[in-house]
Amino acid sequence: MAVFPYHLMVRAWLGCGWLLLGLWLPINQAGAEVLTLTQAEVRLTLRGLPESASAPVNLPYQWDSHQRGVAGEAYFQIPFSFAAAPSEPYGLYIPRLGNAYAIWLNSVLLEQNGGLSLGNGADFAKAPRYLALTPHLLRQDNLVQIHIRADAGRRGGLAPLVLGPHEEVYPRYLQDHRSRITGSFLVAVFGLLVGLVALAIWVTQVRASDHGRRQRDPLYLYAAVAELCWTISVSDAFIETPPLPWPWWGILPVFTHSLWTCSMTLFGIEIAGLSLSKSVMWLRRWLLILVLLVLAAAIGRALARPDAVPWAYGLAGLTALAFATVFVWRAVRSGSGQHRLVAASVVVNTVVGLRDFYVFQVLQAYGENTYLRYSSVLFGLTLAFIVALRFRAASRQVVELNASLARRVALKEAELARNYQGLAQGVQEQARSGERSRILRDMHDGVGSHISTAIRQLQSGRASGDEVLQTLRDSLDQLKLSIDAMHLSPGDITSLLANLRHRLEPRHALQGLQWVWAVDDLPLLLRSDAEREPVLRSQPAGTPPPPDLRASAMAARRRLARPMDSFALYQLQRMLVEALNNVLMHSGASRLQVMAQALQAPERGVRLQLVDNGRGFDAASVRGGGLARLAQCAHAIQAQFNISSRPGQTLVEIVLRAA
Repeated sequence: MAVFPYHLMVRAWLGCGWLLLGLWLPINQAGAEVLTLTQAEVRLTLRGLPESASAPVNLPYQWDSHQRGVAGEAYFQIPFSFAAAPSEPYGLYIPRLGNAYAIWLNSVLLEQNGGLSLGNGADFAKAPRYLALTPHLLRQDNLVQIHIRADAGRRGGLAPLVLGPHEEVYPRYLQDHRSRITGSFLVAVFGLLVGLVALAIWVTQVRASDHGRRQRDPLYLYAAVAELCWTISVSDAFIETPPLPWPWWGILPVFTHSLWTCSMTLFGIEIAGLSLSKSVMWLRRWLLILVLLVLAAAIGRALARPDAVPWAYGLAGLTALAFATVFVWRAVRSGSGQHRLVAASVVVNTVVGLRDFYVFQVLQAYGENTYLRYSSVLFGLTLAFIVALRFRAASRQVVELNASLARRVALKEAELARNYQGLAQGVQEQARSGERSRILRDMHDGVGSHISTAIRQLQSGRASGDEVLQTLRDSLDQLKLSIDAMHLSPGDITSLLANLRHRLEPRHALQGLQWVWAVDDLPLLLRSDAEREPVLRSQPAGTPPPPDLRASAMAARRRLARPMDSFALYQLQRMLVEALNNVLMHSGASRLQVMAQALQAPERGVRLQLVDNGRGFDAASVRGGGLARLAQCAHAIQAQFNISSRPGQTLVEIVLRAA
């Protein structure tokens, strides 16, 4: 079992902690000359109607706390004085104001962002503002005038103003900007990367279930949804001009925040191994209801009813707190390394989340910064770490499965090779048995038939000695030729003809038949089996196949071609012996011409011809006997057999086509 690498995760946590401390800790403490302006007079415009008189207020002024569900404008006047007019550059730092605003100092317009009369536009209340003030703008008695437009439910208003020398105030502004804008951007980018990686792993990692269905690990999906939703929620902190119009954009961050909470809960269920528990089924249903409640609260806030959001957040927080308690308790008692690591993140984020809920929902603080967006990085690191571990374990399992499959395939291949070898041996034995059967059958049909004929001739007493002797000689020739055929090389027609000449020509010469030999040096005849030509045989009779089909079939036959086997050679030998015996016994010829030539492309094959000068006969009227046996042998080896005869010339032609 692999050891859980805690040290790697602890180092990642520490590195993240140092980064966050660098964003939070102030670079420089403010000096005594820095002023914090909290006293102001405000004149409001509600529903397009300005109020008649100004009223004193203490900053911060949070619009949604004073004017619930109503949009409007506020005009602030903030006086301040110096003992003497400054002679060095000053800076004005405002942590939060807007949603749209315009700032004047001593009747000089310093900055304006957004339309002051057009509501539900861009939101410029998210980033802190810093204005550099040159000495000629400042007097001993000064007046800052700020005009804001505040939309209902968008946390508009005005935070206390910080005024002082540039080197004192600017570091404070810079630190606030880093923590709220730069930090939020980095958190969003990190969450986006983790979410996309987890989503890619969830999409690509598919395994077969026990029921044969393809399924994916939901842990990757929950991690992806949690991080992507958190990215959208955190992005609201620095997107001043949202891609969706208000109030729809206001619904999205609240909704995605609730989805993040629910997805993290489901992620914890998978880590703790509680997915099959009955109570978890009810928890999943409650999470669905909770998401719908938060969505309704977000819509209510967008419709100028912000009171529903704290209640929805409260229910989500209580649910998360209850599950976190059970989750941490199980982690302490019997949790795995991954379970305890997530439990540590849960503890940190729960504490930070309760702090943010108290500050923003109970105290209604304005201008403060949320800490949960940064502590959630610990969640992201933990999720990324666990996803990487799960992916590595799955990859190792895949490698092991592939190796096991390779071993099984090798064993099957070895088994198939043994079976094939046994089958090949069986085929060889069957071929030898068939060859022996064929030899015995041929000896029975050939030599046996001749000997039986000789016996009947002797028994009848009517046959002469020469006739019986001729029958026995034919029997001996048949036996010798059968033995010769067994030793012929496949496809060697030249050797077959040489054997015939050696065995039969001397005896024919004694009987007055002279042979004229005209045989070329024939190549080995390559042929393909008939059953290997289904393409051409499937064509209708008399219909030539298409050129491309014919060419492909011929190429296939050439690939499957092999030398003419012993069976075909023996059948060819039988045809030649039968034809020669017919010439000797029935033609009365004195001269026999034996011709053999190789056919050139595109014919490709061998043509054999026997021509005698005998008396001839009517080939069309002869049926059965030797001609029938010749036709049967030609059909067996797919040879073309032709015979023509007239007085003084009889031609027997055998054509064998090559592959």
